[in-house]
Order: sequence, then structure tokens, then C-alpha cells
Amino acid sequence: MPIVVDIDVMLAKRKMSVGELAERVGITPANLAVLKNGRAKAVRFTTLAALCEALDCQPGDLLRWEPEETADPDRTPAAEAGSRG
Repeated sequence: MPIVVDIDVMLAKRKMSVGELAERVGITPANLAVLKNGRAKAVRFTTLAALCEALDCQPGDLLRWEPEETADPDRTPAAEAGSRG
């Protein structure tokens, strides 16, 4: 997935446990684990805001975008668009 979740990094910087963060944010530790392990399909802005408040950070400290690696380097979106028409 091209969105990488770096909650573990901020937890380490703040010397905070998953349980403590979950309690401060108001979600279960299980739901926080789903989010921090990158298995969540979506995150509400209210949850993101609560995470940022609890960790005293910006959304960009928790989430970052990385391009997906393609199996075939010749098969890029630009190359595929050129072959369509």
C-alpha cells in the first residue's frame, strides 16, 4: 500500500505504549493496532486529529506516501496510457 503509517515511530519518540495512546485517543488497542500495522482501509479525520493531539505531532508525522513498486518496470501508468490509444 502506498500510504505508510508511522505511529510506531511517534510512540517511540514519546515513550508511550499502544495501550496509553489508545486510551488517550478513545479507541480500542485492537483498532489502534489495525491502524498502526497498515491494515486499516480508512481513518477518520477526528481519529487522526486525536492521534496528533495525543502525540503532539502533525498528520505528516504519522502518515507518508510511498510509490508502489511495479513488478514490470516497463509497465508504468504513463506507458499503459500511451498504449491505449
